[in-house]
Amino acid sequence: MREFHLHLVSDATGETVISVARACVAQFDEVHAVEHFWNLVRTERQLNLAIEGIKDHPGIVLYTLVDPDLRVTLETACRALQVPCVPILDPTLAGLGQYLGLESRAQPGRQHMLNEQYFNRMEAMDFALSNDDGQSVWKLDQADVILVGVSRTSKTPTSIYLANRGIKAANVPYVPGQGLPEELVRATRPLIVGLTEDPERLVQIRRNRLRLLNQPEITSYVDPEAVRNEVNEARRFYAKQGWPVIDVTRRSIEETAAEIIKILARRTAQAETQPSPSA
Repeated sequence: MREFHLHLVSDATGETVISVARACVAQFDEVHAVEHFWNLVRTERQLNLAIEGIKDHPGIVLYTLVDPDLRVTLETACRALQVPCVPILDPTLAGLGQYLGLESRAQPGRQHMLNEQYFNRMEAMDFALSNDDGQSVWKLDQADVILVGVSRTSKTPTSIYLANRGIKAANVPYVPGQGLPEELVRATRPLIVGLTEDPERLVQIRRNRLRLLNQPEITSYVDPEAVRNEVNEARRFYAKQGWPVIDVTRRSIEETAAEIIKILARRTAQAETQPSPSA
């Protein structure tokens, strides 16, 4: 395993440079990046601290600075240290500017402004928290998405991730032998998605959960046959309801959310193309 230092310099939260860096590093086998984060770098003093860190642990630098003076200072320092310095936003900004015939504002943190989109995300986050694990069922029809699944199918973290994208997500547990809330069955506005998982993998996850809680493992909650029946019962119910089903066994939360967003977009597009009842 080859280890190297990776310096991520940003004048905002650093989310963009972190996401890009990790996506790129993931494409290389047998490497481990020792990440150094330098976010909210907006003054010479803050940048100098980052440069000192780069001197102490030389390695490739990826940055998202928009201030021209700070950029020159960082690039000059990296040249002196003989380490690569990559401005990851430049190609995209150049392409957009050329296409739009405009110049970028070069203002840090503009994507995090307290605008309508931001407050929509906060509202979605509050909704996800208050509608977690079958709570506040009377508000289910206000959701954009409702996730249904047996225990430990990543319903809660997926709901939170969707909320961070501005999507109001609720989640309801499927418990064998217990009926689901009438509010769920009657809901017409939300996209309802059934989540499922390979029973063997689910048993492993549940056993790990019980160990963390110091709970005994002699229970139907982790019995392979019982879990298999539980998953099959849930899948049959999803099929009966006509809900789309996503197998989360080999999916990250981000991948599951991306699939849900795709289904939601397709559903919205179909609704927009259908003629209105009065037409």
